[in-house]
Amino acid sequence: MNDRNVAEVDLHNLKVSDPLIGKCQQLVREVAIPYQWEVLNDRDPDAIPSHAVENFRLAAGRARGEFHGTVFQDSDVAKWLEAAAWSLCQAPNPDLEKAADELIELIAAAQCSDGYLNTYFILNAPQERWSNLAECHELYCAGHLIEAGVAFFQATGKRRLLEVVCRLADHLGTVFGPERDQLHGYDGHPEIELALARLYEATKEQRYLTLANVFVEQRGTEPHFYDMEYEKRQQSCVPKSDGKPWMIKNKAYSQAHLPLSEQQTATGHAVRFVYLMTAVAHLARLRQNEQQRQICQRLWQNMVQRQIYITGGIGSQGAGEAFSSDYDLPNDTAYAESCASIGLMMFARRYAGDGTGRSLCRRDGARALQYRSRQYRVRRASLFLC
Repeated sequence: MNDRNVAEVDLHNLKVSDPLIGKCQQLVREVAIPYQWEVLNDRDPDAIPSHAVENFRLAAGRARGEFHGTVFQDSDVAKWLEAAAWSLCQAPNPDLEKAADELIELIAAAQCSDGYLNTYFILNAPQERWSNLAECHELYCAGHLIEAGVAFFQATGKRRLLEVVCRLADHLGTVFGPERDQLHGYDGHPEIELALARLYEATKEQRYLTLANVFVEQRGTEPHFYDMEYEKRQQSCVPKSDGKPWMIKNKAYSQAHLPLSEQQTATGHAVRFVYLMTAVAHLARLRQNEQQRQICQRLWQNMVQRQIYITGGIGSQGAGEAFSSDYDLPNDTAYAESCASIGLMMFARRYAGDGTGRSLCRRDGARALQYRSRQYRVRRASLFLC
């Protein structure tokens, strides 16, 4: 670990000359982002209504109605904002920036006075905030919004969304932590860990890095948080549930069956695994932490030696979108989700460094860069097929 600087490349200064990658960027800029904006606003008659932006209008008191969508519907809005931000780095677009600015104001209006921000719980169950982390994606949605705030600030210099997500992160800091009056929990779907590390890089506020590390270190410890929060919910529920939900019984699915320091294999939902490991790799370098470096090395080697396709795809089984067993890599039923490919690129980039010799492990750095290169091919194929 030679360098603490793991900040993303400044896309303002990056010019892509490769015609194929350039074509991908053009498709995202000219087709994908505008199309997604129409879908998020329920303006495409051929698409299933999203209600994602409408949910924020409801939460902000600018419309009347009911929440629609999944518990993680907010994350679609955050991901669009992040994509728009990175696109603005490459190609200024006043109309896109104006749409993003207006959306950011809507999000700010929906934020609660204590900093909390999740339209599902604001509209549906405000009394149940932070009561089902195993299943309900609250911290996952918060993480994607935080990453959008960092991206938009880096892309435009505008602080409005960054201020919103700092308030959200400060709220998290009051709810979660090691103290007796705080929750010792973590999300069933990792994402908040990386987001807080990136927020630390943007703001240099140590408390965000500390909280990111708390989420990583508490994962899988005993007594198990998933069990405790389930029992707490059971005490307040009438009638009682007949049995624990699958997510709570199968803790390996969300990499919560053991502390990371004890985990030996890439296991569970592939996207969750690489999101989590991206955060651990990021933290290992920022904190110059040898134990976290060793975790990355051990689980990276298990994944690339036993559980990865020659194309770089991971997560071979469709059931659970997950890793299976050693060398179980069927061709005809390969799941190998594109989201997992993106996550693997992020993990490989942080594990391998930036190609200048800076990596968490020199022995695996070249291999990680090779897998990153393969993932670009996977993502190009996914994009053009769409």
